[in-house]
Amino acid sequence: MDIFERIASYRAENERMAWSGTFKEYIELLRKDPTPAKTAHARVYDMIKSHGVEEINGRKRYKFFEQEIFGLDRAVEKLVEEYFHSAARRLDVRKRILLLMGPVSGGKSTLVTLLKRGLEQYSRTMQGAVYAIEGCPMHEEPLHLIPGELRPEIEKELGVRIEGNLCPSCQMRLKNEFSGDIEKMKVVRVLLSEEERIGIGTFSPSDPKSQDIADLTGSIDFSTITEFGSESDPRAYRFDGELNKANRGLMEFQEMLKCDEKFLWNLLSLTQEGNFKAGRFALISADELIVAHTNETEYKAFISNKKNEALQSRMIVMPVPYNLKVSEEEKIYAKLIAQSDMKHVHIAPHALRAAAIFSVLTRLRESKKQGMDLIKKLRMYDGEEVEGYKEADLKEMQNEYLDEGMSGIDPRYVINRISSALIKGDLECMNALDVLRAIKDGLDQHPSITKEERERYLNFISIARKEYDTLAKNEVQKAFVYSFEESAKTLFENYLDNIEAFCNWTKIRDPLTDEEMEPDERLMRSIEEQIGISENAKKAFREEILIRISAYSRKGKKFEYSNHDRLREAIEKKLFTDLKDIVKITTSSKTPDESQLKRINEVSRRLIDEHNYCPICANELLRYVGSLLNR
Repeated sequence: MDIFERIASYRAENERMAWSGTFKEYIELLRKDPTPAKTAHARVYDMIKSHGVEEINGRKRYKFFEQEIFGLDRAVEKLVEEYFHSAARRLDVRKRILLLMGPVSGGKSTLVTLLKRGLEQYSRTMQGAVYAIEGCPMHEEPLHLIPGELRPEIEKELGVRIEGNLCPSCQMRLKNEFSGDIEKMKVVRVLLSEEERIGIGTFSPSDPKSQDIADLTGSIDFSTITEFGSESDPRAYRFDGELNKANRGLMEFQEMLKCDEKFLWNLLSLTQEGNFKAGRFALISADELIVAHTNETEYKAFISNKKNEALQSRMIVMPVPYNLKVSEEEKIYAKLIAQSDMKHVHIAPHALRAAAIFSVLTRLRESKKQGMDLIKKLRMYDGEEVEGYKEADLKEMQNEYLDEGMSGIDPRYVINRISSALIKGDLECMNALDVLRAIKDGLDQHPSITKEERERYLNFISIARKEYDTLAKNEVQKAFVYSFEESAKTLFENYLDNIEAFCNWTKIRDPLTDEEMEPDERLMRSIEEQIGISENAKKAFREEILIRISAYSRKGKKFEYSNHDRLREAIEKKLFTDLKDIVKITTSSKTPDESQLKRINEVSRRLIDEHNYCPICANELLRYVGSLLNR
């Protein structure tokens, strides 16, 4: 890539996006397409929607968030539908502060950062184009130039809604520079940018004694008072507070509830009436979305104070819990490691999964449902089928505790422990046992963990280790199966022939001797017992498989053993059981003979080529599984 050619291309692209014209020309532009006149809330919602929405099992999934936010689909759907969508339709929720409330390292800041970066990109597209009065310090909507008396007619003519009044600076310029001739007022296209403070702002609380309200609303420029003679002259005022600069877009209010009360009162008028008080001016209009975030402890302290009732009623509180899906937790760790300088260290397969199992277990609450333990619940939350439980049970458990996921081990702790182990050990490869050991060693140093919690967490580490042991054995046994797919398909076809004959009360024909035989009950049971199908339940299971085959056939599809999760598990376990002794002897032999050595090398190569192991972790896995099988 030619770097300077790419820079020149980017500059040319920015120049192509530039637009400048009179207010009259802007009106003509709105006649063709009124979307640039939409509100900030509508702009955010359209930006999210523009990346695509898919519906899975009745739930909406917004693709805008999927690269950075993992396992929070329910929280994100609620956020978009109940707040952004409603606010975009000008319902009353747009007059509320959006408060994201959840535990540390749960994704609140990432969510807000995504919205800010998304708005920047969206304003560079035709659908997200933003136009403003040229020279306005608040980049305000040009339609504010239209006098209030004429607005109803013009709204009807253009198909838009006009809300808000000119800022003091534009009022003065219109009067002094253009003699009230609004047609000649200049309008330009602006690109939202946090860096350039256009349409995106961030306010962070600091020492209440030294922080000034001017950080939010702007301040008097004392150096110009003598020149302009009055503090109420807009030319003697800096409209550079975060509320001024975030107009037309979004303002992030970091750790809002740590802020001094005087800063929060300014938000009352802004949220309810769409304006705020600054300096010696009338109320200043602002069209912006305020997103704040805090943790649960601070929020509870805030709502317990009666003085905060007015502000509390102007908030929409959205809980952002920890992720409760193991597969999504793995993605969080993979993302954080990819952003570090430790990318050169190989992370063995299932290492992050072992850590994810531990983390999710610490966040789950024991279900009151009979026979449901934490590991079954963990699997169901991750989309796995658990015998005896259905989709309705999953939904019931998800609604059992409103605060589930609001406590437990955070992803940052796990990544810190992995990072510490990588640096201390100077490792080339890190496996699941290294990760679990690092997590365990760090529990003593964790300041907020009580003795009881530590015992509980040590138990979760043991459970995660057992889950990894099962994964490790399956991985090795799978690698030992020569032409695994072919073997599985042969066994599957054989099983289908037998259950079909069983259910239809017919016999099967021997492919070699061509003689008729009774269905092989021993074969069928040897497969079904792998997944705990009882003698009483076998007929229902076999009939269910045939019904599934028939459904696939009607749609013109071929039914494979992998199309049925429980049948796939049964087939694989049956093959593994038959191979167990071969695996045990080969992996545990201290002085393997030539054929054993050949098999080990073949298995190791398969682990490396097909399962993302490196030579180090492949050999460690084989040794570890050998020791497990010999116990």
